[in-house]
Amino acid sequence: MAENGAPAEMTPFIYAAGILAVVMMIWDTIEVGRNDAANIVNAVFGSRILSRRRAVQVAAIGVVLGAGFSSAVMETARKGIFAPQHFTVQQALAIYSSVYIVDTILLYAYSAFGMPVSTTLTLVFSLLGAALFLGAAEVDNPSSAIQWAGAGTVLAGIICSIALTGAMAFILQRAARGAIRDKWSSLPALLLHGGWVGGGLMAGLTYFMLEKGMKGLAAVKHLKETISVVPYTGPILTVLVLWVFFAILIHLSLVVFRRKAAELLFPIMTVLGMLGMAFAFGQNDLANCASPGLAVLAIIRGHKQGHEMADITETALPQVALFAAGLILVMGMMTEHAQRVTRSEARTGSQGDHVKLWAPRWCISIASFMLSRRRGLPVAPSLAPAMTKNPKGRTMHYDPLRACVIVCVSACVIATASAFALPVSTTYVAFAAVVATGMADRIFVRGDAALKLGRSIWVVFSWFAAAVLASLSAGLICLMVYYIGIAGMVMSVLANLALRAYVKRRSDVQEERVKLEARERMHPEEFALEDEAA
Repeated sequence: MAENGAPAEMTPFIYAAGILAVVMMIWDTIEVGRNDAANIVNAVFGSRILSRRRAVQVAAIGVVLGAGFSSAVMETARKGIFAPQHFTVQQALAIYSSVYIVDTILLYAYSAFGMPVSTTLTLVFSLLGAALFLGAAEVDNPSSAIQWAGAGTVLAGIICSIALTGAMAFILQRAARGAIRDKWSSLPALLLHGGWVGGGLMAGLTYFMLEKGMKGLAAVKHLKETISVVPYTGPILTVLVLWVFFAILIHLSLVVFRRKAAELLFPIMTVLGMLGMAFAFGQNDLANCASPGLAVLAIIRGHKQGHEMADITETALPQVALFAAGLILVMGMMTEHAQRVTRSEARTGSQGDHVKLWAPRWCISIASFMLSRRRGLPVAPSLAPAMTKNPKGRTMHYDPLRACVIVCVSACVIATASAFALPVSTTYVAFAAVVATGMADRIFVRGDAALKLGRSIWVVFSWFAAAVLASLSAGLICLMVYYIGIAGMVMSVLANLALRAYVKRRSDVQEERVKLEARERMHPEEFALEDEAA
């Protein structure tokens, strides 16, 4: 590095790292959208409120808006995991480049097999692995190169978000189901219970989105200053006031519009919850794909101007780049592999008897053992046709009541995490809500129960495997890129592309095998309906 303020030499390695960062940032953003799309639209798609394509189009509005206001989370992901000032420019560029090379193939592989994975987890452990490996080789005090407090805070936030989401989703779903049962579109049932159930969900969603998720927006700040309710009443009383307001509004709508309002109540609330979750997703998860690339560009620009690493890491992120990354996220959400992730996640929590899924035999064996211990418990009641078929005759994996609980709880938890600048896992939060609401509805007792529970076990196991793979792979590739230079970058990218082609072949074969196995388990008419619904 040249003296502070004096122009520094731009080596071929630095130029190559800049080009790689731009290309891989776009690629990784597509991969994040490809995998995490399932977490946004799976409830709306699984309940057949909207088709998947239409759900993605609606969710795109929230994703792009949320991405434009993700700078706080971006800062945590960009310099909250390791300390760039302890590395040289070349070392920092090698770390960020290796993260992208690993992240793109890891996310692609999981998406190709229809597996939801935490893009936050892969980012955090890739950064940790690369910084640890290179720090151990080049830094005098390797432990100082890692922001252990920041990494610990992120991981603790992920664990707490899973526990909180699971507990909230289970309790709310059990309460809502106990009151409304399977009559989610019945006018008499909703006149009796729709106000307090729907009002409570809307009150929580409104408060957490405005007070936590959207608190940085100028319009929301102006609204809070104008109304000035929260500072005087506190959050609990504010939620209660909102609860009463929405309960009255919902009840009046049911009284005035009768059956039409009853049929649209929970579908409309689910779509609104999806929009809130999409905003929270764009705000939180953009850090998982854009922050390394934008950090590389900031480092190169600062190095060219002769700034020190400590000053370079303070460079502000351009707002236009954030909105552009949000649009690229939406492109990833529209790909074929994104459909695989959405369908498999919906089927894992499906209320139906037979699903098209795959899980290793050892996971199914564990699930069968767990289910055998529950034989003495009462089984779930037979599902009414209204819960398993929509008006068009297509299979509903969830009914709109459960879908509403899933998106509302998920959006509230993610928005709260964004308010604290914590890049929590959208995947973990959404999957926890799906499984917890399914447990509340006792879906793991009939039909392919062992397969669905085995798939859940396989997904959770794969999350831990992703952490190990991300850290080890990023560490080794970081050493290759740093010591071999541009040749190391080229070799790593070629290996990435080769693995991508191999994964595509294997995943396509597995998709066909899963369909054949599902056909063997189903009656012909059941498979025809399931195939049409997909």
